[in-house]
Amino acid sequence: MYIKDGICCAGELVPEIEVSSIKVLEDGMMLVLFSTGETRLFDVTSLLNKGSAFLPLAEESNRQTAKVTHGFVSWMDGEIDIALATLYEESYKYTAERLHRKQQCQN
Repeated sequence: MYIKDGICCAGELVPEIEVSSIKVLEDGMMLVLFSTGETRLFDVTSLLNKGSAFLPLAEESNRQTAKVTHGFVSWMDGEIDIALATLYEESYKYTAERLHRKQQCQN
């Protein structure tokens, strides 16, 4: 546990990495752009098995509330957040080329 910008966070501080932006996708998926320039794909529904604090994210409407605050991702106006280390380690590398191919297949 650590404190950053006055916010108490679970997990370990990941030095020199923050979330720059996110894009909420369908089926609980989210594209995450990190301050390193790397884009990764994260399955938000994977959090449902990590404790009751994440259960509200079973609802699509709650997943849509995701936003970046102080370099972290949170939902429901900060009621739920995720440690940067967890977000990074449990996400998958995702390139613009893969995103473009996926979008072409959907059209």
